[in-house]
Order: sequence, then C-alpha cells, then structure tokens
Amino acid sequence: MLDMAAQNAPLMARLIDKAAAVIRSGHYILGPEVEAFEREVADYIGVKHTIGVSSGTDALMVALMALGIHAGDEVITTPFTFFSTGGCVARVGATPVFVDIMPDTFNIDVEQVASAVTSRTRAILPVHLFGQACDMEGLSAIAKKHDCAIIEDAAQAIGTRSPVGPVGALGAYGCFSFFPSKNLGGFGDAGLVTTQDPELAEKARVIRAHGSKPKYYHAVIGGNFRIDALQAALLRVKLPELEAWTEERRANADRYDAAFKSAGLSESLLRTPTRCFDGHVYNQYVIRTSHRDALQAHLRAEHIDTAIYYPVPLHRQECFASLGYPEGSLPVSERASAEVLALPIFPGLGEARQDRIIDAVVSFLAQVE
Repeated sequence: MLDMAAQNAPLMARLIDKAAAVIRSGHYILGPEVEAFEREVADYIGVKHTIGVSSGTDALMVALMALGIHAGDEVITTPFTFFSTGGCVARVGATPVFVDIMPDTFNIDVEQVASAVTSRTRAILPVHLFGQACDMEGLSAIAKKHDCAIIEDAAQAIGTRSPVGPVGALGAYGCFSFFPSKNLGGFGDAGLVTTQDPELAEKARVIRAHGSKPKYYHAVIGGNFRIDALQAALLRVKLPELEAWTEERRANADRYDAAFKSAGLSESLLRTPTRCFDGHVYNQYVIRTSHRDALQAHLRAEHIDTAIYYPVPLHRQECFASLGYPEGSLPVSERASAEVLALPIFPGLGEARQDRIIDAVVSFLAQVE
C-alpha cells in the first residue's frame, strides 16, 4: 500500500544529517526544532496557530480536554472512521453520538447531524475522510445555531481545502496525524493541533505539557502530549516535498478514474471515489464493490496489496455496545464497511504498477459480471 523506503530514499542524507544535528543539540523535548516545524506547517496548512503533539489520537484528546468536554456531554461524530475519533470522546467521559454518512463521499451527513443535536451536545466532530473535506459550511451553520464547537478530525487531510477554506482552520480545533502512512508521515507517532484562536492555542499548549504553567504549577489537568523534537526535525525535511507528493496522488487518482470509467463496468460492480472539491488529497483511493472480499483475495494472489477502511463501523464495535445501536441503525456506514477497498495510490507508484492493479481489478470484475 505504501513504499516508504522508496519515498524516503532521495531524502536520506538530509534526514540522517538532521537526526544527527538533533542528537548533538541536546534539545530532545520541544525546543527550536518543534517551534520551527510549527511555524512552517502553519504556513503550509494556512492556519494561525499550531501545536505539535505526540499523535493524531492525542491531538483529539488535547482538543476535547481544552474545550472542557466531559461526562454528561455529547459529541456528534461519524461511525465510519478510525477508532480514535469515537474512542477519544469516550475517554474524556463524554458520549459519542454516531450519525450516518453520505454514500458518495463517506463523510458525515450534515442533515443527520442537525437532527441529532440535543441540549447536551457540546461539539461536532467531523472527519475529513480519506483526504476529502466535509461540508464545513453546513456543519458550521449547525454549530453556530446551537452554540457548540467543531473539532475537525483532519488526520488524513493535511493540505486539504474546502470551498470555505483549508481544513484545520474551520473549527475551534483541527487535529492532524503524522503516522508513517499519512501523506506527511513521520518516523513513529506524531500529530498536530491547529486553531485560529490564540486563547484556544494557549489552552492546547498548556494541556500538552501536563497542564503546567508555569512549570510545576497546575491549574488544569493535562497530559504528556508533546511531539518529540526528533520527529519535528525529520518532518521539516519532508514538508517541502508534500505538495509534489500530493499532486502525484491526485494524478494517480485521475488515472484510476479514467481507466475504470473506460472499462465500462456497472456501478453495482465498481464505484470509484467521488471528488466533490478540487482540494482532495487522496490519503486513500477507495473503491466500492459488492464483490469486495473476493476481489481482495484475487488481488492478494496477484501480490497486490489492498486495505479495508473500515471493516466494522464504530457503532457496531463491542466496546460501544452499551450505546444501543442495533444492526441496521446506520445502514450507509454498514454497507460501506462491507464494500470498500483501498488501492495503492502512493507517490512513486508508477504507471507500470498502476496498470497492473487496474488490469487485475477490471479483469476480475468483468468475469464476475
């Protein structure tokens, strides 16, 4: 799904030099490399304030804690996402309220969000899934009407833009991940919190360091959510390459789209991703087919790697059984979990490998039809 060694190879000398410089510097926790990375990534995203943290999951924890979300509160979110989105809501004691997704984009259904708001709703937590922005204009209108915050889960969406602006700059907080498989991947866990509000930025910085300000004085309870200086330094080497990598992902997506369209397969056999906005960054390229499991097995036999994002939606996970969502309660998410398959789209994939993937998908589904 991702050839990280090939992607990092042209940068290896600079990465090694930067790592050595950090080791020699003695600044391992926060410090100048973190501050420099925060400035540079803020400019790239288009947001005023960035706070480097220890993972995308911890970015969500920082945002929820900084907004004071706790037991008795509700947070409306999507069940079709990585576990952290709902898991972090539960970890602060709040209740995740799952609403269904749109069948074309897999992003949260704004109309269902509006219907799910109650007097206990403190936040809406949309996920810009697979690198495509949610309908932030619609979500912002709901949040304003009901005086609740928006926390953007942008873990898969660095550089994504919506018609109303860059993701990560459109809610109270944005939360990004630099897990190695992300478009901007680190060399371990790392993440980022973003905001346009200086007061919210300061709250996040305090929460990041055990709630300490000044050191050893704690007005609030935080956590050890700091990004490593080494991760920040290495991400600084990769950040200037990100735009070119993103354009290559988009070109790969265009090539898939054109090839699958020309194959003439019925929509019941193959549905390609819907691109609503030009700002899609394609962290994943996810097709849908009613023959998903058989297709995946065929591709595996052809030595083609794929992934299923996500095989079980959050409302059907055992740990959330007490919330009382029966099978069939969120049917669009449940059907998506049975049909989605992510194909390789990474920079450096190359036309030859991509052609082999396309041929394998089309030949298998054509004989099924």
